[in-house]
Amino acid sequence: MDNNTDSSNNMAKGNDKNRPYAVVLYGATSFVGKITAHYLTEFLSNAKDKNGANVTWAIAGRDEEKLNELQSKLASKVDIIIANSNDEASLDDMTKQSQVIISTVGPYLKYGEPLIKSCAANGTDYVDLTGEAIFIKDMMDKYQDTAKQSGARIVNSCGFDSIPSDLGVYFTQTYAEETFGETCDVIHMRVKAAKGGLSGGTIASMATIFEEVGEDKSRRKQVANPYLLNDDKDAPNVRQDNVSKPEYDSEHKRWLAPFVMASINTRIVHRTNQLLGYEYGRNFKYDEAMWMKDGVKGQLSSYAMSAGLFGFATAMMIKPSRELLSKHVLPKSGSGPSKEEQENGYFDIRLFGQTANKETIHTKVTGDKDPGYGSTSRMLAQAALCLAQDVSKDDVGGGFWTPASAMGDKLLTRLKAHSGLSFEVVDE
Repeated sequence: MDNNTDSSNNMAKGNDKNRPYAVVLYGATSFVGKITAHYLTEFLSNAKDKNGANVTWAIAGRDEEKLNELQSKLASKVDIIIANSNDEASLDDMTKQSQVIISTVGPYLKYGEPLIKSCAANGTDYVDLTGEAIFIKDMMDKYQDTAKQSGARIVNSCGFDSIPSDLGVYFTQTYAEETFGETCDVIHMRVKAAKGGLSGGTIASMATIFEEVGEDKSRRKQVANPYLLNDDKDAPNVRQDNVSKPEYDSEHKRWLAPFVMASINTRIVHRTNQLLGYEYGRNFKYDEAMWMKDGVKGQLSSYAMSAGLFGFATAMMIKPSRELLSKHVLPKSGSGPSKEEQENGYFDIRLFGQTANKETIHTKVTGDKDPGYGSTSRMLAQAALCLAQDVSKDDVGGGFWTPASAMGDKLLTRLKAHSGLSFEVVDE
């Protein structure tokens, strides 16, 4: 499956490789930013081939004291850049110096736009870990044309949102096409197991989305649209399945519960399909859910998780209860799972595909660290390095992309080699 798209209409400005930094990590002192900084330091220090050789990078943010403290704890010295989302000049100064910007500054609906605007204007590639689909939609509407003209490749959702789903589907479809001569017209993704914690930053992003949805009815319509990120004139209108309440999966003898990240992952997968010229088919159907056990225990777990998610979403859409939860119950910004919890975390997701001719394929994607932080930091860093080193702007030009559509096989290779992720075809 060829993930490269004709970029003849894109006018990349200059040669990014002449810029002093291959990568700048913006928001380096955030919880996930620190983890990413330590991972990049270790990876680039130990790399003996082109994946790490001669890569110059920097950490960036608004607080010089915190950046100096982080710098002192890294295994090797990196430069510091002071930049603030409230100061456009400082952002432009930063983006003009780098081939790729990694952004960990969320909630993106509140703080993300100025950096996207700067990257789009200055032809600078960009990756982030947002799970905020309405933010991506807003940015596409505002800066798609600018990014196409400047050559800036904007790739959102390069963490657990949504690389395992997006690259998992890409991997599954590639294998199906090679084996059966056709792609799957339906894929079900199921989270078999996951262990890890939430940070205050993740909670803040979720709170921001629920606040938007609670206050603006048009946002509710956007959130409900499975093709929200398909911006072609003739986007599909196939009714998509959505596991929003407890269901029983008779084929695999398991109960299903809603998966909180399905609302972003499914949108990213459908946009990938568009950007690949609908190689998955215009009638492609895709859904995600949590796997629970069989029997009464699994049924109770499914109902409990469904009720919990519904209650949380409802509470977060109402200002008084949202403020109460944020102040007294939920993790504070800057907090998150311990290093031990990150190291002991993992995830195991399964994808079940079927072609129009009823051929079936089962694949799995696993990660050996906490999905939201230990694994996410590695995915994010490798996505940035992939854009900087492996994907030519002659092959993939400016605009808003997804991980699979922009980087495809090249990113798969990196993730398997350096991120503790595996992508496999399995019997069941």
